[in-house]
Amino acid sequence: MKQWYEALFANYGRKYDQEHFTQGTSGECDFIEKEIAYDKALRILDIGCGTGRHAIELTRRGYSVTGIDLSPAQLQRAREKAAGLGLQIDFQQQDARRLPFHQEFDVVIMICEGAFPLMETDEMNFQILRSAARALQPAGILIFTTLNGLFPLFHSVKDFLAAAAQEGQATCDGNSFDLMTFRDHNIIRVADDDGQALELVCNERYYVPSEITWLLKSLEFRKINIFGARLGAFSRDHVLTTEDYEMLVLAVKQAPPG
Repeated sequence: MKQWYEALFANYGRKYDQEHFTQGTSGECDFIEKEIAYDKALRILDIGCGTGRHAIELTRRGYSVTGIDLSPAQLQRAREKAAGLGLQIDFQQQDARRLPFHQEFDVVIMICEGAFPLMETDEMNFQILRSAARALQPAGILIFTTLNGLFPLFHSVKDFLAAAAQEGQATCDGNSFDLMTFRDHNIIRVADDDGQALELVCNERYYVPSEITWLLKSLEFRKINIFGARLGAFSRDHVLTTEDYEMLVLAVKQAPPG
């Protein structure tokens, strides 16, 4: 049986690219470039690359990027977009929990909940972080966004998603946030690229900063910094607050002693 994210992205590439939350690509890549000191010799892995928006933009700027995603349809859309721009990008269908890479990349990015934290269990989400850690060289950099567990403690997720739906393709209702698991269960209704109506029962995990810090430390990351994630305007100046729906995480993998 397909999980909700597999069913959603089976035929949703063109509409996905029209969503409000996908319109910040250029500014987000500006931030990534600054964080990696504009070093075009670095190899970048884009986990959960979707339709390739960050992989394509970074490649266009001269970086070597490999994009992986679980969805064949999203990857097909990514390849079509790259080909239309005359770009050669290595897009691969892979499960982010079981990546084949070992210390092959200098930078790993996971933007806009590309994979983490959509999995059904905390163990599966941790497997994604572990795969990212394995893929990185010693002293490699991990940059990702995830849902901010502080937000639903002070705000209604239902109201936030309802407001967001006015700017996007999907509607959400039936929200139920579980304080014991920090998971939001909801029903998403959307039409795919062919106009077929979908109704999916979704389950997403929100994380608090202390959890993320502990998980990353257990994977030998250091210099862990967490900020508020703002669409198209990532910045170290944005202190994470309860007003931020997402958080931006930056972590450096521990280099070997000596």
